[in-house]
Amino acid sequence: MSKKLTGSFPPQPDAASQLELAFDDNRHVSQLYGDFDQNLALIEQRLKVQITPRGNHVLLTGGATGVDQARRVLESLYDEIEKGRAIEIADVDAVIRMIETDDSQLSLPTLEGKGKVRMASIATRKSTIVARSPAQDSYIRAMERNDLTFGIGPAGTGKTYLAVAYAASLLERGDINRIVLSRPAVEAGERLGFLPGDMKEKVDPYLRPLYDALHDMMQAENVERGMTSGIIEVAPLAFMRGRTLANALVILDEAQNTTTMQMKMFLTRMGENSKMIVTGDPSQIDLPRGVKSGLVEALDLLSGVEGIHMARFTERDVVRHPLVARIVSAYARGEAAGRTD
Repeated sequence: MSKKLTGSFPPQPDAASQLELAFDDNRHVSQLYGDFDQNLALIEQRLKVQITPRGNHVLLTGGATGVDQARRVLESLYDEIEKGRAIEIADVDAVIRMIETDDSQLSLPTLEGKGKVRMASIATRKSTIVARSPAQDSYIRAMERNDLTFGIGPAGTGKTYLAVAYAASLLERGDINRIVLSRPAVEAGERLGFLPGDMKEKVDPYLRPLYDALHDMMQAENVERGMTSGIIEVAPLAFMRGRTLANALVILDEAQNTTTMQMKMFLTRMGENSKMIVTGDPSQIDLPRGVKSGLVEALDLLSGVEGIHMARFTERDVVRHPLVARIVSAYARGEAAGRTD
């Protein structure tokens, strides 16, 4: 654990500050610093502080707020390393995002006062996924607490990936008996009937992101066995009609491309001991002109309904290549300009 050696807190917010930390286990320090001190460099850049490593000691210099945030980042990362978790540069970025976010802006509790970050995570026997933004953290906690969760936002924010990871974890824990994955097949103006192959071959291209997430969280043979036995079911949205889905986690991806009737039909399939997760991006609607999105309407009608949580992501929550966030922002500005012209 780190020890604070110098510095007094809390100083005035804009006052210059200095703090020295000492970390007990030298074996963990090199991982905390990163290759060529890359983790420290990222913290310096993002929090506008100077970090001077001296063996297992770190001297933090800068504005009081930045120094305190840097302390919390380092202590949070060191705590994870002590638990045996390997730290990568993306994890450093995630903790910085969490600590930069004011406590009052978090929709669900994620921070322990001014102490360490407690990041929500999803674990299976194959992999553990840790939240990489405040929105992801809130989303993971919401899926655990609510029977119906909406994940709304742009590409690259992890809303679909985390939903599938959570489904895999519930299946392994025995909390559900099956996973049902669905997606409306309207992208690129194609219809299933005009695609070659049987039904599975027709649907597969649309559901590839869901398959990828499943294979990241489960052994390949378990995924194949589950799909063969029906424990993992993939179905076009139209095939949901007339069914009641019990003891299952049901995911509807690309929900912005559902009609009003399709969304109502899907949401009313929920049976006993089931959860539903609906993901989509209202800015990427591919429905014919004049057809209202069932997702957009559901977000309006179901707002405030008990047992339903709506997790909203923005371009700031994009966790792919940093350029993706800038691309999303550029398109959003272009669309906003078009609406005002």
